[in-house]
Amino acid sequence: METILEQQRSYHEERERTMDAMVKEILHKKTGHRETINGDHRLKNLHDRYVEATIRLKDLYEDKDSLRKEEIAALSGPNEFQEFYSRLKQIKEFHRKHPNEICVPMSVEFEELTKLRENPAEDYTTPVEFTDEEGYGKYLDLHECYEKYINLKGIEKVDYITYLSIFDHLFDIPRERKNSEYRNYIRALLTYLKDFVSRVKPLLDQAQEMAAAHQDFVKQWELGTFPGWPKETGGALTNVGAHLDLSAFSSWEELASLGLDRLKSALMALGLKCGGTLEERAQRLFSTKGQTALDKSLVAKKGGNKAKASTQQRHKDIAAIEAQVYRFANIVSSTRAATIENVTRRAARAAGERRDDSGDESDASAAVDVDSDDDEVPYNPKNLPLGWDGKPIPYWLYKLHGLNISYTCEICGNYTYKGPKAFQRHFAEWRHAHGMRCLGIPNTAHFANVTQIEDALALWEKIKHQKENERFVAENDEEFEDSQGNVVNRKTYEDLKRQGLL
Repeated sequence: METILEQQRSYHEERERTMDAMVKEILHKKTGHRETINGDHRLKNLHDRYVEATIRLKDLYEDKDSLRKEEIAALSGPNEFQEFYSRLKQIKEFHRKHPNEICVPMSVEFEELTKLRENPAEDYTTPVEFTDEEGYGKYLDLHECYEKYINLKGIEKVDYITYLSIFDHLFDIPRERKNSEYRNYIRALLTYLKDFVSRVKPLLDQAQEMAAAHQDFVKQWELGTFPGWPKETGGALTNVGAHLDLSAFSSWEELASLGLDRLKSALMALGLKCGGTLEERAQRLFSTKGQTALDKSLVAKKGGNKAKASTQQRHKDIAAIEAQVYRFANIVSSTRAATIENVTRRAARAAGERRDDSGDESDASAAVDVDSDDDEVPYNPKNLPLGWDGKPIPYWLYKLHGLNISYTCEICGNYTYKGPKAFQRHFAEWRHAHGMRCLGIPNTAHFANVTQIEDALALWEKIKHQKENERFVAENDEEFEDSQGNVVNRKTYEDLKRQGLL
């Protein structure tokens, strides 16, 4: 077991070596976007390690359990030689029990980090993972959030490129549409933005950004200037209520001449119900004249105030999430612009250009960074068929070949075929031929495009009837010629011969 002083020395060494590695990491020239992100993550890990070692070192110096003080006293006391030989004995005993124990110095670990930094091509492990759509932090992948957005009720349906431009325009959505589904959507959006920022900018202090966003939100909310949540305005009489001296009125008709708003204000000041027509309000207010105790049936219920306060708190929580979305959307503004440009370019390019560019990008990335992405599952949100290169085919090609259309054949056991080409080809394949054989029907060209069993049986009966009518019958189809050259069929010829007319 290491002594307290040895632990302190080890933590000091770790802090110094970590600081030196951080300086070298900052001064190291990055060769590309991927290496920049990897370097930031290495720097973040070194910083966390430095902070952790500092905290542990501080705890040892505080010496809450007085172990460090006792150890120093034992080393500096009158029996320092006895303490020395006692520790030497412990060391020998340890090595006797563990003869093959190898102690790796801390310098070896940091030398390995230096090698990985100087030769990134030899490092096949990445400290962070991105989807294919994100391009290792170059672009955003908001497809899941987009699906949730277009499924919100009362929201205008837009395409993905438009959504990338307006996903932070939450102030354009009406307040009455911001329900629980909307809250789940903005939570998912915020979660993705925070996760993306933590992967692309690991050195950014997200806690500080969120605290600043919340502080600005509180100020704007109190002032009623937060975007999309204007403060409910109204007169002082409407919100607070103003008392009315009833001694100057002799009847409720005189009170009715004050108008609805003034009567409502006076009723609110007394805590009475303020609804109803002008006459009902005037009568309700005049009934309190000279009364020391109010009728309980006239007192307004307090449940409405609680419900209103609960609604306001729910709106405030949603607005607080929106404030954080605004802050993180501002952080990834440059990445969003690059994403819009990339999605627009990919949608406009032809298939050949896309293959050529993908080949050039793969060659360039292989020259800078060596990655093994062949084993990764390709990003395929629309479940498109895979092409010759193992990647999903373009969506326009998918629709051009009609692969989005499904055909079901009952004769094949309700098997589904994708696209008209596969559907037409299946009539000559074994599955359809086996189904026709089970029905006792020959698989000929007469039954092309017939997929229902009932239709196939009806057509087969019709064909058999036609063949029966077209079959050669000797009595009717065999021809004979008499001595005068008249041609008749066999039956007529035999009848005339029996009658002796020939």
